[in-house]
Amino acid sequence: MQFGIFTVGDVTVDPTTGREPTEHERIKAMVAIALKAEEVGLDVFATGEHHNPPFVPSSPTTMLGYIAARTERLLLSTATTLITTNDPVKIAEDYAMLQHLSGGRVDLMMGRGNTGPVYPWFGKDIRAGIPLAIENYDLLHRLWREDVVDWKGKYRTPLQSFTSTPRPLDGVPPFVWHGSIRSPEIAEQAAYYGDGFFANHIFWPKEHTQRMIGLYRQRFAHYGHGSADQAIVGLGGQVFMRRNSQDAVREFRPYFDNAPVYGHGPSLEEFTRETPLTVGSPQQVIDRTLGFREYVGDYQRQLFLMDHAGLPLKTVLEQLDLLGEEVVPVLRKEFDALRPAHVPAAPTHASLVAAAGGAKDSTVHAVDDVTGKAPEGATR
Repeated sequence: MQFGIFTVGDVTVDPTTGREPTEHERIKAMVAIALKAEEVGLDVFATGEHHNPPFVPSSPTTMLGYIAARTERLLLSTATTLITTNDPVKIAEDYAMLQHLSGGRVDLMMGRGNTGPVYPWFGKDIRAGIPLAIENYDLLHRLWREDVVDWKGKYRTPLQSFTSTPRPLDGVPPFVWHGSIRSPEIAEQAAYYGDGFFANHIFWPKEHTQRMIGLYRQRFAHYGHGSADQAIVGLGGQVFMRRNSQDAVREFRPYFDNAPVYGHGPSLEEFTRETPLTVGSPQQVIDRTLGFREYVGDYQRQLFLMDHAGLPLKTVLEQLDLLGEEVVPVLRKEFDALRPAHVPAAPTHASLVAAAGGAKDSTVHAVDDVTGKAPEGATR
């Protein structure tokens, strides 16, 4: 099972000091958090994509490419890539390039985003959010698997004899998760392609997450990708820890109360009771996280949000020490012991290459402009 962290990259005032970090400080902090994640033995770092204040990660591939150059083992992902407002051609090229630069240490999560104004900023209509997600991903899926694509759709200019470059590393596209908080259509899309489904699992009661993942598993089996319990599931989550649970609650309360997303609403106690938010000791985080399996089944990836709501970098790095040293080793051992042999592990580039029968050179050579022929022995 894979464990990691995801960030939304918010620039938020620290309610205990009144200080707001600069965009530069926040960007550098995100990098420091990713490096710390590898240091403490986590598997995944994922960044969101936002194009509006108070968020800074507008260019995930730039950040992930930089982090790839400074890490050796960490799997790099997104949370999420906006499949609705990004051009599928650019996504295909950008993430294939990142695949090559990182040596295959990349996958990505597709999502519609939760900021309505982003649609007109990129020339799209939010009322077409679901159809855009369906059409754009259909094109992206083909661009990574077909050397030459002829395509026509409703929301984009047609493509004729188009080749996306570079081709995926070893001839195997990055693994794709489809992320959603509340859209069953996205669960259906993930199931149709046999891709992973990632449930945000932060703001809603467990019953909601259970229904979404249950639908995905049912449809995954319907489309013939395997049994329902072999579907590839990921969960989000948010935790705040101190060795003493009372200290955790006392320290986190002002950040929760003033958080841009859930502040000024239900109390911290209500939220931790009704949603998977866990504020307490490392053992409480272990127990709560192990309990997720009771209502979603065996799953492959668990990501935690740990740098939200103005928490200072020093505090976040302390959280990562606790996560890496005291929580994840126990979770990894327990989840691995519980998972039946027929339930797959989380996909990696190596496992995808092996499933495809081995790596292959997928370089595509252009035809000669005069003769219309490819060079001898070249792929087209």
